[in-house]
Amino acid sequence: MVFIHRCKPDADTFNSLIHAHARVGQWSWAINIMEDMQRAAVPPSRTTYNNVINACGAAGNWKKALELCKKMSENGVGPDLVTHNIVLSAFKNGAQYSKAIAYFEIMKGSNIVPDTFTLNIVIHCLVKVGQYGEAIELFHSMREKRTICPPDVVTYTSILQSYSVCGQVENCKAVFDMMVAEGVKPNIVSYNALLGAYASHGLHAEALKTFKLLKQNGLSPDIVSYTSLLNAYGRSALPEKARDVFNEMRKNSCKPNKVSYNALIDAYGSAGMLKEAISLLHEMEKDGIHPDVVSISTLLTACGRCRQLTKIGTVLTAAQSRGIKLNAVAYNSGIGSYLNLGDYAKALQLYTLMRESSVKPDAVTYNILISGSCKLGKYAESLKFLENMKNLKIHLTKEVYSSIICSYVKQASFDYIFYLGKLIEAECTFDSMKESGCFPDVLTYTSMMKAYNVDGNWRKAWDLYKEMEGNDIQPDAIICSSLMEALNKGSQPERVLQLMESMKEKGIQLNQKAYFEIIASCSMYVYPFCYGARALLIL
Repeated sequence: MVFIHRCKPDADTFNSLIHAHARVGQWSWAINIMEDMQRAAVPPSRTTYNNVINACGAAGNWKKALELCKKMSENGVGPDLVTHNIVLSAFKNGAQYSKAIAYFEIMKGSNIVPDTFTLNIVIHCLVKVGQYGEAIELFHSMREKRTICPPDVVTYTSILQSYSVCGQVENCKAVFDMMVAEGVKPNIVSYNALLGAYASHGLHAEALKTFKLLKQNGLSPDIVSYTSLLNAYGRSALPEKARDVFNEMRKNSCKPNKVSYNALIDAYGSAGMLKEAISLLHEMEKDGIHPDVVSISTLLTACGRCRQLTKIGTVLTAAQSRGIKLNAVAYNSGIGSYLNLGDYAKALQLYTLMRESSVKPDAVTYNILISGSCKLGKYAESLKFLENMKNLKIHLTKEVYSSIICSYVKQASFDYIFYLGKLIEAECTFDSMKESGCFPDVLTYTSMMKAYNVDGNWRKAWDLYKEMEGNDIQPDAIICSSLMEALNKGSQPERVLQLMESMKEKGIQLNQKAYFEIIASCSMYVYPFCYGARALLIL
């Protein structure tokens, strides 16, 4: 470089140039200047390396950042806390969350003490990989050692978001209140995280209260704040309230984005207002926002909810004319809507198109196909989809296992000649489900209970119920009444009455079938206890 030969720059000059390029994201230029620096026999300092590594990290180039960090050590310039934080940030920006966690473990082996910035990155990465317990544990250790690494607003917000992902809304509020109580002022991201937690559960009253509190504390709602409140009303089946928020957003010069429109489309679609949902697609385009595959998926699901079979094709055509390529979620929405409306042929046609379009079906696709086929009485077809799923080496989920069990049970109930074979298949699938680490839920247990009901195999039904209780799964009236039926078929009226008492203790309301089975058991079992049962039924 002419500049080098004439001016003989020193370390400060090189560092200033590197820092300038790093600030504007020109990481390759920053590296070139450091190489010029070495050729000019000016040894790069720790500051030099940190600036170059920071440029790479900010651009998400974590591989180059790590490479430079190793080179830094080889050249006798050891990394400091700033270096480690930059590398961790590079991993975070490059979505390499597991690598960041592993790097932190290595860092702990050195004599460098992490600061709040370090631990905030680690907590963020732990949350991203689903290690919520570890994130919360690290958060509590920061609170215990607050003189060294005090948690700040970023820390509290990350923990709040982790509870939100787990669906623990009460803990979200507890963390928010703790933050305020400990003198840490929430920022707009903190408020939005709490708003999002309430919105995901349709808690519109709590969301509105948080929205008002945000404004009372001198913050201006942003696009995320408005969209979260809108979403809260949508999840609460209050589409007109959602529309009011949408209009208020515009009034306050906060232009709705694609996410806002999709949330409002979903609000109308979930409420069965398909016409309004579709009209938003055109309104969206007039506003200069192009609908995306999420908009189409939402409308396809709405068609199924509104029982508008012909509209499914209309929405698919609208997607095609706009050049919107369907993904697995969109195909799943369309297939599910067709099956919900009883059109197996159209669902199969869309599934075939999905395969031909090189969009790989997922576990959700096959669960929709298996359960939908089963509901339409197409049991053999449902099991063919299972074979397709296995051929594609798609991992079976809890929902898929439950749908397969349901299919076997329905076949066993439909044709008693094949009952034993199908029951064995259902039992094998149930055992495989547990062995694979998928824990059955009350719906899975109910399906198995119905299988044992076919021939009154009360012992297996009773053992199944006890297993469910042992696994801390709360029974409902449906499974209890199914068990009562099996017990009555097996001439076990006293157990029916025991179960009735158990339901009473657990606060499970008797359904019509349970009443019928209790009356039937009393006709078989003459015992003073039955008088109490009859009195309960009269009440």
